[in-house]
Amino acid sequence: MIKVLLADDHSIVRAGLRSLIEETGDLEVVVEAADGREAIAQAGKHPIDVAVVDISMPGMDGLEVISRLQAEQPELPVLVLTMHEEEQYVVRSISAGAKGYITKRSAPEQLVRAIRQLHEGGRFLSEEAAELLALRVARGEGGQSPLESLSNREIQVLRALALGQTNREIADSYHISVKTVDTYRFRLLKKLNLRNNADLSRFAIQQGLVEP
Repeated sequence: MIKVLLADDHSIVRAGLRSLIEETGDLEVVVEAADGREAIAQAGKHPIDVAVVDISMPGMDGLEVISRLQAEQPELPVLVLTMHEEEQYVVRSISAGAKGYITKRSAPEQLVRAIRQLHEGGRFLSEEAAELLALRVARGEGGQSPLESLSNREIQVLRALALGQTNREIADSYHISVKTVDTYRFRLLKKLNLRNNADLSRFAIQQGLVEP
């Protein structure tokens, strides 16, 4: 039996994924987590063969979870399962140590196969993720996205600001202070050579971080 940790902040999504995983007979979700910190804690308490992790979670997001799991349990393969299909998320996930990347749109067809492949020591990328990585290689260094100058937390704050969240809402979501959020906002404006939140929103839409 392949033992799976399932980390996603939406209980309905977790229930659907658990059903999809466990109907196979050879996979079992032994523990669930609603946020990144819980995922790290549970992974240290239970024997896990594969961790399935969403990127967008409150507090410690999926990219941080991947990095922490790689540091604490380097033999544990991590599969990213997310709604994000943008290149920067694929690249950052793989760079952080994920062994697989699929989207929730493709989960019904690919999730079980991806878990099995990671458990056997392989890697698994959805067709969309593989194509994005191939295009990145083809572009070479000259085609790097301006997002690559940003940290994972800066991208989180950028996306939240573009979605219209207040500094207080962002601070509460990621368990940081309002002053820290304002510091991230200042860094974003400086790094991206932008003037205000409206510019940040337009940039986030152009980069595919949020829907227009």
